[in-house]
Amino acid sequence: MEKVAGRPDSLTDKEFHYCPGCTHGIVHRLVAEVIDEFDLKEETIGVAPVGCSVLAYDYFDVDMHEASHGRAPAVATGIKRVHPDKAVFTYQGDGDLASIGTAEIVHAANRGEEITTIFINNAIYGMTGGQMAPTTLEGQKATTSPYGRDLGEAGHPIKVSEMLSKLDGAAYIERVSVDSPKNIKQTKKAIKKAFEVQQSGEGFAMVEVLSTCPTNWGVSPVEAIEWLQENMLPHYKLGEVVDGEVQG
Repeated sequence: MEKVAGRPDSLTDKEFHYCPGCTHGIVHRLVAEVIDEFDLKEETIGVAPVGCSVLAYDYFDVDMHEASHGRAPAVATGIKRVHPDKAVFTYQGDGDLASIGTAEIVHAANRGEEITTIFINNAIYGMTGGQMAPTTLEGQKATTSPYGRDLGEAGHPIKVSEMLSKLDGAAYIERVSVDSPKNIKQTKKAIKKAFEVQQSGEGFAMVEVLSTCPTNWGVSPVEAIEWLQENMLPHYKLGEVVDGEVQG
C-alpha cells in the first residue's frame, strides 16, 4: 500500500504541549517537512527560544540548542560560523524576537548571517500570560493593556519584516499566515525558500508567520482564525518584503 501522508521524519513522536487552536504545531510540521525534502535531517541545527515554543527541542528530531531569552540569533551566528556546512535555523515568537531580542535579530540580519529564522507573530505574549507585545495591534486588549493598546502610550505595533528588509544583509524576508490551506501551502514555500537562500550563501533569511493564540485572545480556535483574518491580515500584509515594501 502506498503511503500518501505521515509524520515527518524530522519530528519526534512526542505529543505537542500547545493549547487547542494554537498553530505552532502546523509550523513545526512545515519546517520538518522542508528539512526532510532537502534531506537535511542529519545536517540541521535548530535554536529554540524562550516562550511557548521553548520546548521545540523536544519536537524536532535534529540537533537542537536552547538559547536565553532573545539570544537565538546570536547563538545561531556562532553555530553557523563554526559549522558553515550545516543548515542552522532559529524558531522564535514575537516576545522573544521583537522585544528582548530586537538587537540580536537586527544585527544578525545586518551582518547577513547565513541563518534561517522562523518568526511566529501572534500579536501577544503567550507563555507568560497574555501581556502586550511589540506586535500587539492598536486597540487590542491584553493583560497589561486592559482598555486596548493606546498608540500614544505604547507606540505603534512593530512591523519586523519591513524593518529588517531595509538592512543590506537581509537576503530574503517574507510574511505568511497559517489561517487557511492556501496560506499554509504558501508558508511552506516560503520556509523552503528561506532554507534555499541559506544553502546558497546569499545572506540572512526570515519567514514571519502570522499565528493564533486562542487562550490569550480569549476566543475559541475557530474565532481565533477569524480574528487573525479580520484584524492581523489588514495590518500585517502578506508577501515577500523588499526594502520595506510588501510584494504581494
